[in-house]
Amino acid sequence: MKKITSILSLVLIAVLAMSLFTGCGDKKKVIVMGTNAEFEPFEYMQGGKVVGFDVEIAKKVAEKLGAELIIENMQFASLITSLETKKIDFIAAGMTNNEERAKQVNFSMDYFTASQVIIVNKESDSVNSKADLEGKKIGVQLGTTGETEAKSVEGAEVKSYDTGYAAVLDLANGKIDAVVIDQEPAEKFVSKNDKIQILDEELTKEAYAIAVNKEDEELLATINEVIKEIQENGEYDKIYEQFFGKEEKEEE
Repeated sequence: MKKITSILSLVLIAVLAMSLFTGCGDKKKVIVMGTNAEFEPFEYMQGGKVVGFDVEIAKKVAEKLGAELIIENMQFASLITSLETKKIDFIAAGMTNNEERAKQVNFSMDYFTASQVIIVNKESDSVNSKADLEGKKIGVQLGTTGETEAKSVEGAEVKSYDTGYAAVLDLANGKIDAVVIDQEPAEKFVSKNDKIQILDEELTKEAYAIAVNKEDEELLATINEVIKEIQENGEYDKIYEQFFGKEEKEEE
C-alpha cells in the first residue's frame, strides 16, 4: 500500500511539474526598449506613457518577435551601460550611429537622417553662426552628439543637462548663450517658446539607428528586417507623417 501511495505521489509531482513548465512556456515573451523620453517627436511622455516615432518602430519589432514591448525611460547617458549590462534589449532614442558608440554596441541599418542645429535667444545677437559660438556658454544634453559637437568649439564653456528641455529653459532665461541639439526636437522646443529661435546653419549631418548588445546578432537581424520591411511597404511613411507631417516629408 505504501509503495502504491509513493508511486501515486511521484506521478502527481510529475504532472504538477509539467503543468508549471507548460504555464511558463505559455507566458508571453517580452522585449525591453531603453530610451530617454525627452526627445519629441521621437520619444516623449503623453498621458503617462512614452510615445513617439521611435516607439512606433519598436512596436513593429515587438510584433515581429511576437513579444510584448516594455519601455524603460532613463537618462540618455545611461542607455549604453544599461544595454551592455543587459538591463534592456535595445536602444531606440534618436541615437546617432557613430564610430565611438559602435565600439560598445552594434547598430542597425540607419532609419532617419538628422542634423545638429543652434538655438539662440531672440533678444540676443551675440550668436548668429557657428563661428560665434567661440568663447560662449553652450547648453547641451548629456551624452549626445550635440555635447560632442559643442566641446569641439574653441574656448566654449559647455554646460551639460540631463534633458534638452532644461538647457532650452536656461537659454530662454538668459543663463547661457546657445543650445546645440538635434533639429527635430529643436523645432518642437521653438514652437512652444517664442523667446527662442533656430539659426539657419546646420552643424552636422548624421544618421539615427537602433542599438543592440554586441552579443545579440539575432535581434539585430530582426530589427534590420523590420526597418527594411516598413520602408518598402509604406508603413514607415505613415509613421513619419503621424509625427512630422506629410508636407515636411516631401520637403526632405
